[in-house]
This record gives sequence, structure tokens and C-alpha cells, in this order.
Amino acid sequence: MEAPSKTSFFDITSEQGLLRASIAVTLFIATIGIGFGLASGSFSIVFDGVYSLVDASMSGLSLVVVKLITAHVTSAQMSRKLRERFSMGFWHLEPMVLALNGILLSGVAIYALINAVSSLLEGGRDLEFGLALIYAVLTVIACVTIAIVEARANRTLNSDFVRMDVKGWVMSASITAALLIAFCVGLAIQGTRWAWISPYIDPAVLGLVCLVIIPLPLSVVRQALAEIFLVTPVDLKQHVDTVAQAFVSRHGLQSYRAYVAKVGRSREIELYFIVPTSMPARTIAEWDALRNEIGDAVGGEGPDRWITVVFTGDPEWAE
Repeated sequence: MEAPSKTSFFDITSEQGLLRASIAVTLFIATIGIGFGLASGSFSIVFDGVYSLVDASMSGLSLVVVKLITAHVTSAQMSRKLRERFSMGFWHLEPMVLALNGILLSGVAIYALINAVSSLLEGGRDLEFGLALIYAVLTVIACVTIAIVEARANRTLNSDFVRMDVKGWVMSASITAALLIAFCVGLAIQGTRWAWISPYIDPAVLGLVCLVIIPLPLSVVRQALAEIFLVTPVDLKQHVDTVAQAFVSRHGLQSYRAYVAKVGRSREIELYFIVPTSMPARTIAEWDALRNEIGDAVGGEGPDRWITVVFTGDPEWAE
């Protein structure tokens, strides 16, 4: 009975299993990164470890949100009190976590950039290139491997959290690859007339890496903020307008109002159809049949679609 439990805990075919595996690998890399960084005297390696710790903490928070969303939409393992307090679900937490993740990662990089510039102005720092090279090689291999595994799995899962995590691994691999190249150069120039450059290699490469990675999470932050502020997604609005207009024409209705938003993985759609006052009365079953028709036409039925369809003869109810 224990083996299946362990397998499911790190099941890379599920969103939660992928995030758990990512957190475990990240914590391992962060631990050896900080250790190797302190031992070799490299602040860039220490930064890499701290960056991984931040990433791991945000992956842990993402995992909590994923569990809440899944439990709510499947009515599993959630207390009645919690469900009553969050009757609209937990989708709104997803963009909040993504925005916080991106802001923290950029913030850590900005702080490291300031330290790198300060170190350059102070004459750099000496470090043990042999230890630094061992860390860089191991970390690049680990980062590339987990990024490939997550990217392949996410072709099916299509999770924003996993997508953000893949970007984090790609950034970590890029950081460490740049460090690896710099450390190889530093080791190669030892004992040569270029040896005076050695103290500047670590802060210089750290500064360059930070300049590259600072803007990378900003696109995710921008998208997350758009979802937090309920900015209407253009493509979804166009689709709903097309479906609603055709429905109005087909059934002789007066007009409609459509309100749509994308919040995390959820799509929230409200449709109000204005019914002519002269239209004959219908039974509840007939109105429900019309709701089913518009729901099928909109498409995307599933636990992450929240759709409301209202028929009214008073336009004020639709405004």
C-alpha cells in the first residue's frame, strides 16, 4: 500500500505531483547552492541558491492554491464551513500567487544586481573556481532535466502554475549556465597575465545575469494583474458576442448584454438576454432548454467554467 502512495505523491502526470517534485528538487538545489556558494566564496552561487529558495516557497504556495481549487470544484476534502465562506471558489487566488511570484523573483534579482555593482566598485572578490564549477555542472543538468519533464507534462495539463514553474527552471538553468561559462574562464586565466580579472568575474557575471532575468517574470505579472482587475479578455469576449448575437437572431430576442472575465484557470461568463414583452410565455423547462443551448454554443463546459444565463424583459436588470 505504501508504494502507490509514494508514486502518486510525485506523479508527474498531475499538476500537484509536478509541483511537489519541483519543490523537492528546488530545495535540494537551494541547499547545495548556498553551501557551495559559501565554501567557494561566490555570491553569485549564493544568489542562485536564494533565488531557488524563493522559487520553492512560491511553488509551495501554488500547490496549496491548486489543492484548494481542485477540492472546491470536485467537492472533495473541503470542510462545509470553508466552502460556505468561499462559495465563489478559489480561482481568484491563482493570479494573486502568480503576480506575487513574479514580483518576488524580480525583486530578488534587483537586490542581487545592487550587490554585484557594489562588489565591482570595491574591487571584486576572490573565489574557489573548482568548487564553483562542480556546483554549476550539477545544477545545469538538474534544471534542464526538470524543465523538460514539466514542459512535456504541461502539454496535457495546460497549467499556468506549471508554465510559470517551467519559466523559473529555464531562468535558473540560464543563470547557472552563465556562471559555468564565467567560472571556466576564471579557471583558465589563473596563473596568466589576465589573472587580475579573476576577482571581477563573479560580480560581473552576476550583474549581467540579473539584468537579463529581472524583466522575464514581468509578462506573467502583467497577465496576472489583468486577471486580478478583471480586465476583459478580447478573444473570449469576441467569441461570446458572436454566439450571443446568433442566439438573439435565431430566437427573435431584443438584444443581449455580455460580461466576461478570465481569473486564473476559470472563465466567468454572464449573459443577459432582453426578451420582447410581446413574446409568448414559456415554461421553466423551455427556458432551461434555451440555457443549455447557449451553454453548448459557448463551449468549454467543465469545472473551470462559471456561466450565468438570464432572460429578462427589463433592460435595467442587464446593466
